[in-house]
Amino acid sequence: MSSPPDPDQFPRRSSPWSLLRLLAVAGIVVVSAAFVINLGSRMGEEVAQRLEGLETSTTATLVTGRAVEVDIPFGSSATRVAEILMEAGVIADSGLLLAAVQDAGVAGSIQAGTYQLTTGISMEQLLVELLAGPVATTYRITVFAGLRIDEILDLLAEASRIEREQFENALLNQVVTSVYLDQSAPVTLRSWEGLLFPDTYEFDNDADAPQILQRLSDTMEQRMSLVDWSGIAPLGFTPYQGIVMASMIESEVRLAEERPLVASVIFNRLGDGTMLQMDSTVLYALDTRDVAEFDPQVDSPYNTYRHSRLPPAPISAPSFASLQAAAQPAATDFRYFVLASAEGRHTFSVTFEEHQAAIEKSRAEGVLP
Repeated sequence: MSSPPDPDQFPRRSSPWSLLRLLAVAGIVVVSAAFVINLGSRMGEEVAQRLEGLETSTTATLVTGRAVEVDIPFGSSATRVAEILMEAGVIADSGLLLAAVQDAGVAGSIQAGTYQLTTGISMEQLLVELLAGPVATTYRITVFAGLRIDEILDLLAEASRIEREQFENALLNQVVTSVYLDQSAPVTLRSWEGLLFPDTYEFDNDADAPQILQRLSDTMEQRMSLVDWSGIAPLGFTPYQGIVMASMIESEVRLAEERPLVASVIFNRLGDGTMLQMDSTVLYALDTRDVAEFDPQVDSPYNTYRHSRLPPAPISAPSFASLQAAAQPAATDFRYFVLASAEGRHTFSVTFEEHQAAIEKSRAEGVLP
């Protein structure tokens, strides 16, 4: 009905791991180079000589190879850092670290934070870690509204560095559960379309594929419970069909204020027994986002140009705003809408004649080809 959303509206998904790798490599190369230049030739005899007259040097018995968590408070001096590390059993001699910091000239560059260290770590590696800062134990993934299941799995695999196949298997083998999953038929990836909620999530580094996917599934169930679906029940629609409608709204709309209006068009046309004629459903049936491949004659239950009913399943991951719009559509007589601006605004019409006039206006203004 309207031009489908440009896939470029979804922010490009650069991998956070690429940035981490870049920072890690750059940090280690720079710091290690500085360390070798300043300390490499002196970490033996010269540092030992420094320690002879260093009054702040204290020593302790060290048990090596033990993993410890160490918190370096913000604003800690190099002396305090050395004391903390010695108290935690990471180093046996606080003076050795102070001498290394002094030789490298980095006393003010030690990063605060919580570190995962190993007792008995080499002085060079310890200094590299203190200057680079603590490695995060968690990471974030943003799943954008309007993404399809294949796109979501690609995003999760890239961000988590877990093989995509592991995500697929978790869904297909039903390791992940959802109250909205139709188990009366063989489960495919499309069975999961629309059931993983788009949001920003934080995961532990050791989270596996089933844990990540279950979190997305549980969040969808939680969001669905916050929506009042009682208004569509008398019309013969289930909450799952509400997800289907919400996914269409998400795929057709760019402006938030238009979601309830598009919802009203869907309900009005379904009430009339009129075909929905949503371009987004055709592109989904064709498994593409390329408008040039649009074919309203494609033989598919998702083709709303050939079937006067809802698609059998969602076509994307709907946002909470789209779920709310599907549950509470605006009260209008609109049955048509067409793209009216490059920003995504639509013109809504009651009659076919008004709709045709709106189409011609959009063409004259260069919005439509």
